[in-house]
Amino acid sequence: MAIERRTILYDGPGGPFEGVAAFDTAWEGPRPGVMIVPNVLGEKEQDRVIAERLAGLGYVGFVADTYGQGKRTTRESPDPAVYMNQLNADRVLLRDRLHASVAALKALPEVDASRTAAIGFCFGGKSVIDLARAGGVLGVVAFHGIFDAPGYDYPKPIAAKLLICHGWNDPLAPPEAVTALAAELTEAGADWQLHCYGHAGHGFTDKSMRGSARPGFGYDASADRRSWQAMRAFLDEVFESPPSSRP
Repeated sequence: MAIERRTILYDGPGGPFEGVAAFDTAWEGPRPGVMIVPNVLGEKEQDRVIAERLAGLGYVGFVADTYGQGKRTTRESPDPAVYMNQLNADRVLLRDRLHASVAALKALPEVDASRTAAIGFCFGGKSVIDLARAGGVLGVVAFHGIFDAPGYDYPKPIAAKLLICHGWNDPLAPPEAVTALAAELTEAGADWQLHCYGHAGHGFTDKSMRGSARPGFGYDASADRRSWQAMRAFLDEVFESPPSSRP
């Protein structure tokens, strides 16, 4: 196994954008591509590591940039949510940037453009649910996402399959938001599944939030492990290719 990273520059509304692809150079031929949509802070090393983990499973991992080249924040920034808030206020623009990112993933020579999916964390979880609504990939996985509807009409039935991995104690997605999403996806004819993790909160996959004193927020090792395993099984189903039959 030889995992390689590549910086990917691509165009889109409000661009240019800068993402990162990771793939195993020992594998031959095109393989499924999985796009990663980051949390509130935007593309960062944490997301590149996830891309490498996906590459180790036989996929091409691609970290999308929905904010624009050089537009990143940290938890210490004066306003860590500045770029996220701009897209929350314009969900059509978010949709269009997601489509531009998917197009960049599909254009990679290592990727089988007919077999792509997306995963997202926190704001990225919200984003990939929007992507499922809008179309363009076979399936999406949202980890501790936000569930409010985008406020625009979208094609129905929803063609992409959805896996929602949710910490039940997440104050950003309380039970009424969860049931509202379930009702929306059911009404839209989607193939959806919801995994809820008891005692887990927002950011349960984020090891940098280990030991958080903020109620309802923080890393949870059990939920992190279980949700990753659920994602692996989901991707096998979506791509109709278990690990033993990949190239």
